[in-house]
Amino acid sequence: MDLSDQLYEQEATGWQAGLYDDIKETFRAPVVNWIFRVTSANAPDLLRYAWGQVKPVFETRAFAEYSVAYRDTLLTGVTDEFDLRPYRIEELDVGPSEYRELRGQLETKDIVAPRLAVLFELLDRALSERPIGHSADERRAATGPYPQWLDRDRGRSLTMIGHDDVPAELQDVISEIKDAHPFSEGLGTIHRVIAQWPSFMRRAWNDIGPILSTDAYGAVRAESEAVTEAFVDSTPYRVRLSPDDLERAGIDGGTVDGFIDFFDDFESPARSAIPTLPLYAALADASGRRSL
Repeated sequence: MDLSDQLYEQEATGWQAGLYDDIKETFRAPVVNWIFRVTSANAPDLLRYAWGQVKPVFETRAFAEYSVAYRDTLLTGVTDEFDLRPYRIEELDVGPSEYRELRGQLETKDIVAPRLAVLFELLDRALSERPIGHSADERRAATGPYPQWLDRDRGRSLTMIGHDDVPAELQDVISEIKDAHPFSEGLGTIHRVIAQWPSFMRRAWNDIGPILSTDAYGAVRAESEAVTEAFVDSTPYRVRLSPDDLERAGIDGGTVDGFIDFFDDFESPARSAIPTLPLYAALADASGRRSL
C-alpha cells in the first residue's frame, strides 16, 4: 500500500463518491478518515467489501449507547484525576470566528472517536481471526436504529496543515507529539488540525501531554478499551473480514497482505491517539452528549 496515494473526496467519482457519502452519513461527521482514503486509492474493491461488512455495526441504537458511554468513560475518568476545564476565548490568541471554527472541527473529531475505536477493534479482530459478536446483545437496541438526532448538526469539515508545514513556534510541541504518537506518515489528523491554532495547540498539549504517561490515564484508557471490547463482543452482526473471507470475496492475496501490513503499521499510534480526541474537544467546550 502506497501511503502517499489517497483518493480525496473531491476526486472521488461513481461508486467511490457514493461510498464516501455513505461513510460520512453513517459516521455522522463531514469527514472521510485517512484509512479509508488510502485504502480506496490502493485497494478499492477491498474497501467496498469491507465497508459493507462493518457498516451495520454503526447503525444501531446499541452503538449510539456505546458512543456516549465511550466519551463519558474517558472524560469522567480524566477529569476525576486531572484539571481539564474548557478554555475561555480570552485565554487563547484567537478571535471569535477562529474559535468557532476550532470548536466545530473538534466537534467532528469528538464524533468520530468512538467510531474509529470500534472500527479498529473490528479490523484487528477480523484480520487476526478472533471472535466478533460471540456474546450477542439480545435487546431491542442491539438491532434498533441509531437515533437520528444524536450528533446531528455538530461538527465542521476538517482543514489542516501539511506534514511539512509545521509553524516554527510549534516545532518543540510537534516533536513531543511525534514521540507520543509515532505515525509513520508524520502527524495524526487531530494534531494537523489543531496546529492551525498554535496558541490552542501549545496550551492543550501542555495540559494533555503529561497526562498520557501516568498510571491514572493508563487506567482510564484501559477502561475505555474495555467498553469498546464489550460492544464488539455483543454486536449481533457477523463481520466477515478474515484474510480467507477477503480472498473468497475476490481480493487477491497480495492486496490482502498489503492491507494487513498497512493496518498493523497504523494501528498502534492510531489507537493511542483516538482516546485523546474527546479530551481536546473538552478543552474547547466541544464535547457531545455523555448519555442518552
